[in-house]
Amino acid sequence: MGRHAAVVGGGIGGLAAAIGLRAAGWEVTVLERSAALPETGTGLGIWPGALRALDALGVGAEVRRRGRRQADGLIRRPDGSRIAAIDVGRLERRHGEPVHLITRPALLEVLAGALPGPVLRFGAPVDDPGSLAEAYDLVVGADGIGSVVRTVLHGDRCPLRYAGAVAWRGVADIEVPVGGETWGRGRKFGVTPEGPGRTNWYAAVALPEGHPPPADDREELRRLFGDWHQPIPRLLGALAADGVLRHEIRDLTPLPSYVSGRVALLGDAAHAMTPDLGQGACQALIDAVALADCLHDTDDVPAALRAYDRRRRRPTQRIAAAARWTGRLAHARRLLPARDALLRLALAAGPPA
Repeated sequence: MGRHAAVVGGGIGGLAAAIGLRAAGWEVTVLERSAALPETGTGLGIWPGALRALDALGVGAEVRRRGRRQADGLIRRPDGSRIAAIDVGRLERRHGEPVHLITRPALLEVLAGALPGPVLRFGAPVDDPGSLAEAYDLVVGADGIGSVVRTVLHGDRCPLRYAGAVAWRGVADIEVPVGGETWGRGRKFGVTPEGPGRTNWYAAVALPEGHPPPADDREELRRLFGDWHQPIPRLLGALAADGVLRHEIRDLTPLPSYVSGRVALLGDAAHAMTPDLGQGACQALIDAVALADCLHDTDDVPAALRAYDRRRRRPTQRIAAAARWTGRLAHARRLLPARDALLRLALAAGPPA
């Protein structure tokens, strides 16, 4: 008899889980509330461990083809002086693979393209995940930071936490010679070349929770970062009026379990983390492959999910804690020479691959 899984959420983790589960012999339905895949979005860094996960799903080569290798970069002070170098080559020498950059829409298109059309149902919000458990042998909550599936499992016992900063991000029609970040007093600005004539950018500023939003995000960004080193002022001058996203940065209080019975959480639904290590999408991909692997050739779904929880909960929660620590370091307002020294030590130790 066939095994049927419902995946709630058609983002990166949900689509990857669907691919993996189908390869493991499951019939899968992905329920996505949006009407279609997004056409716009910022870039993602896909680290070696996530690339191996994509290889396991059979789409790694296409992601490499659609993306591009990340070049070395710098972390600098607002006046342009150097704090540290980002040595991507060292990561490649250590793990045999560099970081690849790909836009979120392109990655989602690759993942969706690996699934038969009927698997992915758009315009299908799930407001009652509990009812899915009665109709399916497995329910996967891949529905992001505001997961309704997680609420069914844990209620409000593990809330989202404000991480102390507000972020802006977007894509600018401008080319920069080198990527990296600039760390100032309580604020940072990052750029990542996306390709000829386009650059991903992001900014974060330490602010109290509920701080009133500015009347004009572009004007606020120019006020905060307009006197920093080039190419930041030039990039800010190229921002389109509708090309700036703003949100408060939050992460998830660590969960006591990612599973319950025949229900499992993955990606941001399980371990939403701050963006400071660039690991959110990567860990969702690795979650998906681990989940499918644990569910391969077994009829004991609860036992398989417990194995998945043992395999993924502690590593992802360690990375989430490291991301939160890095964010606090970046937003420090005092003892900046000590902060810069800690940053150099952290880069020397290397991020999770």
